[in-house]
Amino acid sequence: MSLHGKTALVTGGARGIGFATVQRLLREGARCVIWDRDQAAIDEATANLADVGEVTSDTVELAKPESVEAAAGQALGRHGQIDILVNNAGMSPKTSYKERLGCLNGDLEAWREVFETNFYAPLRLSRGFASALHKGKGAIVNITSIAGHMIHPFAGSAYSISKSALSALTRELANEMAALDVRVNAVAPGEIETDMVQPEYEALIPRIPLNRMGAPGDVAGTVYYLCSDDSAYVTGTEVWITGGQHLF
Repeated sequence: MSLHGKTALVTGGARGIGFATVQRLLREGARCVIWDRDQAAIDEATANLADVGEVTSDTVELAKPESVEAAAGQALGRHGQIDILVNNAGMSPKTSYKERLGCLNGDLEAWREVFETNFYAPLRLSRGFASALHKGKGAIVNITSIAGHMIHPFAGSAYSISKSALSALTRELANEMAALDVRVNAVAPGEIETDMVQPEYEALIPRIPLNRMGAPGDVAGTVYYLCSDDSAYVTGTEVWITGGQHLF
């Protein structure tokens, strides 16, 4: 178990890619902290993980800085340090996809909430945990998106642009945090079967060379690699997990 003795914090860890990532990191020996906004989902996740490894959790609203700050203090108080940070949580505006396609017609308050969750929360957490990550020669993995690199028919502008900003943040943090012995990388999933996926996404399968949607575990394996010593000389990179969709 290559992550034995390490503590990993996974935002949005109660379901989807986040839950699969927590499962994988636990199996590799890490203790995990789940952050999620949905307490019922947290309760279900922790119950399902009871026999896998050591899990703690906090209910956190990533779009609210005061909630993030309080939960960060709680996590550090329990564990002393964080060795791995997985910025997985993401959101899109709470409107239909047709109303989210353009930059000219969206509610700016909804855009602000998206950026608070998808961009500013990872930035705050990276800064807030920098000292703790330094102690363990830690790793940060940001979950970006294929939508951050191309026009996506359903993702919406606020989501896509926030994920593009997160990709840029990954490169900048990798450069700045190298002096702290902290590696920063990203994973850019394509169409993955999670709660965020809408029925319309099935229309995109013909564009995917592997001819299927991805599974959360397809992403979790790469996240584990980027957290482990197997990637000790890897920083500032972004790995595409798209089944080949990004080729077109």
